[in-house]
Amino acid sequence: MISRIWHGWTTLENGDAYESLLKTEILLGIENSNIDGFKGYQLLRRNVGEEEEFITILKFDSIEAVRAFAGEDYEVAVVPLKARELLSRFDARSQHYEVKSELRQ
Repeated sequence: MISRIWHGWTTLENGDAYESLLKTEILLGIENSNIDGFKGYQLLRRNVGEEEEFITILKFDSIEAVRAFAGEDYEVAVVPLKARELLSRFDARSQHYEVKSELRQ
């Protein structure tokens, strides 16, 4: 299992709109795209002073599945234009980790 981790930040004013965009369009679109090997996601959010920080963790079976989602240069962040308009800054590249252990309850 591979976790693809990405960070983005919004202003306080854009936080709710960005979360809504993620849930109703971006993450739902990924889920509905039927990418072979896509296993799900987590969306994290926290206030950091004058900003809202968002972390997405996408789960894939393999790096090949990540490439099916993101392209050959799979570390490049996939950030649609609508999201860029709400973000104040974001990671240009995503990080990928092999999941070695996980507890599910």
